[in-house]
Amino acid sequence: MCTPPFTLAASGEVPGVSGRNVSWVRVWTWSVPSSLGVASSALFDLAESDAVFREQGEEQYRAYQREHLDDVLAPGVAFPFIRRLLGLNDLSEEQRLVEVVILSRNDPETGMRVMRSVAHHGLDITRAIFMQGRAPYRFMKPLRMSLFLSANEADVREATDMGFAAGHVVGHAAEDDRGADLRIAFDFDGVLADDSAERVFQNRGLDKYQENESALADVPLDRGPMADFLEKINRIQRIEDSKSAGDPQGYRRRVHVAVVTARSAPAHERAINSIRQWGLRVNDAFFLGGLPKGPILEVLEPHIFFDDQRRHVEGASRSTPSVHIPFGEINRE
Repeated sequence: MCTPPFTLAASGEVPGVSGRNVSWVRVWTWSVPSSLGVASSALFDLAESDAVFREQGEEQYRAYQREHLDDVLAPGVAFPFIRRLLGLNDLSEEQRLVEVVILSRNDPETGMRVMRSVAHHGLDITRAIFMQGRAPYRFMKPLRMSLFLSANEADVREATDMGFAAGHVVGHAAEDDRGADLRIAFDFDGVLADDSAERVFQNRGLDKYQENESALADVPLDRGPMADFLEKINRIQRIEDSKSAGDPQGYRRRVHVAVVTARSAPAHERAINSIRQWGLRVNDAFFLGGLPKGPILEVLEPHIFFDDQRRHVEGASRSTPSVHIPFGEINRE
């Protein structure tokens, strides 16, 4: 029988926690599907309707959405990732492995266009929260969500301040070949790990950073905001392990995870040891030593890339659906 992913929560979810440099810890709960919240702005291309809202106001926006209720919204930046993630539910006959919930600032009436577009595109999404003009990410905790994606940067930063794992989608939608494979790429520091090593680099320079990471090579960093999400992906990968063991010649793995980081030797050892000691795994690792990530990602072709540094995200987003994780000291305004 397939075991679904655990839900994990962050210490920052406790009311009253503020600031972007939040410590993240595991909190085990009962077995439920991996749950993710996505704003309609991340899932679909809302540029046209958003322009109506900004230029003509809320009432004209509502009228526009009513008039275009049956006009299907085009896929947005996160669409291929979400579609393929939902497709992993066919790996288990017992229960769902992944649940995606729409979290939207639309009111229920204007949200109808979003849900009709969901149905048109064949996305297996049945749950949604529509809150007129208000941020819905506050419901991540009761819905046990491990990640919130939105094109609204202010919402993402506020969610991050509250200790939630949240990402701001950047760039434009990439063509989707309608395949079933899912390729995910993560930066390491400030994304899978906390930003303590990054702070050494920013405050004391490269030489002290390399010295620090060499001395602490066997000491794992604390988990960062996206480690819990990777843990859920790893649980799905273990289901694939079982299927591959039962059919080693015929089964083709669908989920592939890579780390793409500016680290280089000797700092690579602490990254590898941290992932191992967290009980997690990745398929590939690219230790680029400060080289641009965009050209590597263009060849790797992940369906989504997570990074905490805006300059890396902006470079990558020219060819790769990218997400800025506004976590840690480097993202303080």
